[in-house]
Amino acid sequence: MLGDIRHLCRRSHTKLQRKMLAVVFRVLSGISPRPTSRVLVASSNFANDATFDIKKCDLYRLEEGPPVTATLTKEDGLKYYRVMQTVRRMELKADQLYKQKIIRGFCHLYDGQEACCVGLEAGIEPTDHLITAYRAHGYAFTRGLSVRQILAELTGRRGGCAKGKGGSMHMYCDNFYGGNGIVGAQVPLGTGIALACKYNGTDEVCLTLYGDGAANQGQLFEAYNMAALWKLPCLFICENNRYGMGTSVERAAASTDYYKRGHFIPGLRVDGMDVLCVREATKFAAAYCRSGKGPIVMELLTYRYHGHSMSDPGVSYRTREEIQKVRRKSDPIMLLKDRMVNSNLASMEEFKEIDAEVKKEIEDATQFATSDPEPPVEELGCHIYSSEPPFEVRGTNPWIKYKSFS
Repeated sequence: MLGDIRHLCRRSHTKLQRKMLAVVFRVLSGISPRPTSRVLVASSNFANDATFDIKKCDLYRLEEGPPVTATLTKEDGLKYYRVMQTVRRMELKADQLYKQKIIRGFCHLYDGQEACCVGLEAGIEPTDHLITAYRAHGYAFTRGLSVRQILAELTGRRGGCAKGKGGSMHMYCDNFYGGNGIVGAQVPLGTGIALACKYNGTDEVCLTLYGDGAANQGQLFEAYNMAALWKLPCLFICENNRYGMGTSVERAAASTDYYKRGHFIPGLRVDGMDVLCVREATKFAAAYCRSGKGPIVMELLTYRYHGHSMSDPGVSYRTREEIQKVRRKSDPIMLLKDRMVNSNLASMEEFKEIDAEVKKEIEDATQFATSDPEPPVEELGCHIYSSEPPFEVRGTNPWIKYKSFS
């Protein structure tokens, strides 16, 4: 019998199966079982949910923080995986289209940071607001835009979310205020959105995102001051991916504790590569803001795989080995998949099925984004306002006029 169990241990496909059979073998052999794994709740059959340990957040001016455990249902886990995988493949496709010169202009890719956009969206309500900088494709998708609309906007086609006239840095949808091209300029705008939430008494919050490179901009501290003074429901979120435009955080900032930068505003530092950690921290921070206590600063420790933009190869100021090490040990998609398989929440076959569906979705969207017509010149001055009667707009010279409509 012990020989049969030893044989099954070797043939088992998942870590959980091997661990359980190993425990049985050790008990029958009279050996004390080893300590339990970090999975707190699991089942020998496929479970509907499991509870996991997550990394404790660093706190500033807070007596308590987010929980150190998180419960994940199978449905939510597969949804998070699908969204992260979609964002990953969408960005890789954008990289390919850019190198083929189908996408032109500025383009900042988000692959590696998927746990941030997915975890933040999972921790707020659809009616809440979000504004970010130019690395915005992931947020455009999690906020409700389709892959077709995003890729078509990147290729400058009429089917894009901004009719092909905004491009990579200017994507918008309901309660999502872009992509903004000027470094740090979205932070005062997000503070204004939070002011509107309080003024209108809507019980909504605004997530105002910026990168570690923008964290040294003076306008951030002006926004901090107003938000704290007026107790605005604003989550100031620094996506610290360790590098600005070719410069590491250590070379750019005298203090890299970005979650403490608010000084008089509480803060927390979060593992931005773990979607569950981001989700729980966001729920905590959003509840803090909704309670009327004012703003909070949240730093997400994450990592981008591509360079800062398409003109940056990304390996002149960091090594390829460093990037590969992060991919092996901290990739957010891999971490979620391993966590779910090891806790018996899902099978590898389910993930393969999702991968195939996502791949087809990206290919279909690419076909649309490369065949949809470009916007005509006559529409150059259109959509200046969201709701205005038609009016004339001067063109590139005084003798050309366009009719603008909303």
